[in-house]
Amino acid sequence: MTDTNHEHALNQPFQTLDEAVKSGRFVRMRRLLASLHPAETAHLLESLPPTERKVCWPIINPDLRGDVLSFVGDDVRTDLIQHMDTADLVSATEDLDADDVADILQDLPNHVMHEVLRAMDSQHRRRVETVLAYNEDSAGGLMNTDVVTVRADITLEVVLRYLRMLNDFPSNTDSLYVVDHNDHYLGTLPLSQVVSRSRSLTVNEVMSHQIKAINANVSDSDVALRFEKHDLISAPVVDGANRLLGRITIDDVVDVIRDDAEHSMLSMAGLGEDEDTFAPVGKSIHRRSLWLGVNLLTAFLAAWVIGLFDTTIEKQVALAILMPIVASMGGVAGSQTLTLVIRSMALGQLNDKNQRWLLRKEVLVGASNGFIWAIAIALVTILWFNSLALGILIGVAIIINLTAAALAGVAIPILLKKFGSDPALSGGVLLTTVTDVVGFMAFLGFATLYIV
Repeated sequence: MTDTNHEHALNQPFQTLDEAVKSGRFVRMRRLLASLHPAETAHLLESLPPTERKVCWPIINPDLRGDVLSFVGDDVRTDLIQHMDTADLVSATEDLDADDVADILQDLPNHVMHEVLRAMDSQHRRRVETVLAYNEDSAGGLMNTDVVTVRADITLEVVLRYLRMLNDFPSNTDSLYVVDHNDHYLGTLPLSQVVSRSRSLTVNEVMSHQIKAINANVSDSDVALRFEKHDLISAPVVDGANRLLGRITIDDVVDVIRDDAEHSMLSMAGLGEDEDTFAPVGKSIHRRSLWLGVNLLTAFLAAWVIGLFDTTIEKQVALAILMPIVASMGGVAGSQTLTLVIRSMALGQLNDKNQRWLLRKEVLVGASNGFIWAIAIALVTILWFNSLALGILIGVAIIINLTAAALAGVAIPILLKKFGSDPALSGGVLLTTVTDVVGFMAFLGFATLYIV
């Protein structure tokens, strides 16, 4: 399917629903929403302004609302569950996996969350509370506690009879987990082995020890890396004593990968990955104003540096014309390095042993590019303003700024991560400040010393 056809297929339900909402055809809306997969319904809700979203939500089949809530972003989910009472929430979440229920409950006020938990049956509540005990960005917060376990000393014949008794088992089950009598994880029993090997063999004889268990406190990003490296469909999660707690499946890992990608992109603009595109004006103003304020402070710092050389600029107007070139070249070079370093951090490639090597390499690249483009910019400047001194001046400033940009592009994310801050969120602002200040200081400083 081409991109155009795919886009048309996605837009058609939205256009139909939008027309039905505006015309008040509730029967048509109900039929359309009932015909869609919960993920498609979630996408439609996220594509609607808040007013139309509130009209559609009550029309959705109550049996499907839990699945829809598990697919929408945090902002939209929070908006939707504000209009649901405890009984509706319990009904919507009773058939969901424990990890999906935990995601929904974490968006509720504490007193409402405890009220919903108390209304659940005891078994479902224990499963959800197990997940809630861990950080939502950890393996424990990502896992599903619904697993199928077997003992190592039984035969495959017994395993097959056990599976028939279950009648149904969790989705994305590619393996059963082998545990001892104290629920300590021992290994996996692939379903392919269960159906293909002799039924007289014991689990111990055919089980696999290749899939290592994931500690519940491991970050979800590390979980995603492990799934990627080992091509996993599911993986067991254990506590510090190696007791099996649950499992993580590939569908949850796909969500982590998508969220991390959105986080890296949106954080550079000071936005969250679950930002509601159609959030009310007041909420959007509040969230974005803080980031604009931070940027304003850094802009004032750069302006203050320029102000130090106002006399120099008055005497040589060409400096004001050329200043943006110095800042822009440094900003682009620094952003290239910063993006590369943040990506290597996300992939787990950067560590204490290779940081210095990467720093030396990027500084060398920055200085080399600075030298190459300094020559080109200097020649253009000499021809433009008929001034050899001005050409040499901007060339030197370009070399200094691109070298500083490379140094900052590596150092800033490393330092931010060391102090517990998110490099993707604040790295870009700090980098821009460094390249602007260093570029203006070098360019205008040398101009004051040698030209004016």
